[in-house]
Amino acid sequence: MIDQQKNTSLPAVLCLTDACDRPETELFIGLKKAGFDVDVMCNPEGRNYQRLVDEGMVAQPMALESRFDKAGIAAIREQLTKKNYEIIHAYNPRALACGIKASKGTDIRIVAYRGVIGNISFLNPESWITFLHPRVSKIVCVADAIKDYLASLKFLWMRIPDSKLQRIYKGHDLDWYQAEPADLSEFGVQEDDFVVCCTGRNSPRKGFDVLVNAMGELPSGVAPHLLLVGDVDKNEEIKELVARSPHSERIHFTGYRNDAPAIAAASDVFVLPSTEREGLPRAVIESMVYGVTPVVTCVGGMPELVEDGVSGLVIPPKSSAALAEAIERLYRDRDLLTQLGQAAKNRIATHFHTSQTIRETGDLYKSLTGRN
Repeated sequence: MIDQQKNTSLPAVLCLTDACDRPETELFIGLKKAGFDVDVMCNPEGRNYQRLVDEGMVAQPMALESRFDKAGIAAIREQLTKKNYEIIHAYNPRALACGIKASKGTDIRIVAYRGVIGNISFLNPESWITFLHPRVSKIVCVADAIKDYLASLKFLWMRIPDSKLQRIYKGHDLDWYQAEPADLSEFGVQEDDFVVCCTGRNSPRKGFDVLVNAMGELPSGVAPHLLLVGDVDKNEEIKELVARSPHSERIHFTGYRNDAPAIAAASDVFVLPSTEREGLPRAVIESMVYGVTPVVTCVGGMPELVEDGVSGLVIPPKSSAALAEAIERLYRDRDLLTQLGQAAKNRIATHFHTSQTIRETGDLYKSLTGRN
């Protein structure tokens, strides 16, 4: 099948995903416009589903419930009979496991996507039906940190060959982000107040406790408001920590918000104090797009995203003192705040643009199918 199509046209690719986000959606559309024959199987409940339908790219709706979803495997297998696909590109572990199973007995190349560090091991049976499966030709890593993590995995003589690993940043476009900054008065924030925003899931590795403690370590005269965006309001330990803070009246839980990027856009600083396992956090990217200065920890891919002292500040993880110092520095030096915020916006525009992702992904497809 591959020999018949080689060097005659760009390869046919079946992308398997869930409720794809905007960067993923625009990647698929961009690949199609670049001449690749791309079809997508994805969750019809996703907010970008209709855009893919309008572009004529949805081969079948699909919402996989597990890595052993019989109906999903059958649907993928059925789709594979309709076209001479050369590549399956799976964007999550469920899609990867089901895609490998559905394509058994074919010579279709399998490309996996990995966006976080952790949860892969040569001693974990589930890893062998996904990223460690011998039929996986490439693992696209969203950051060098993830690539390095996968390259470091070893057990006895077993390791992932370097040739299987490729870093491709997940690209964005400034034009996608046109939200007006949110009105923060509902949280008691006045127009001239200095606002620190943190968006994330209710997970210990997000470091919310470090951030709350940092607020308590700020000196007198440094009085920012802190907005905690997301379901962290369900974390009783964090709520108790806030209640004990000397600045509890300036720490606000917003709960889950559909307008989280607009809240970040209305802030002065965006902080993500994660302690482990980050890839390229979307919340940080969204804040940078709006010119909000990021303060992040040197965890995962975040130091690749934010250049310390150039497009934001990078600090050690688990250090409330270092975080308090970074917030104080930006609070006192508004010129630096503005300078770093503008550089952050420019960095997304120039180093993490969707056109780069499209080009590098297309080159990967051509390499796998002998069309260099």
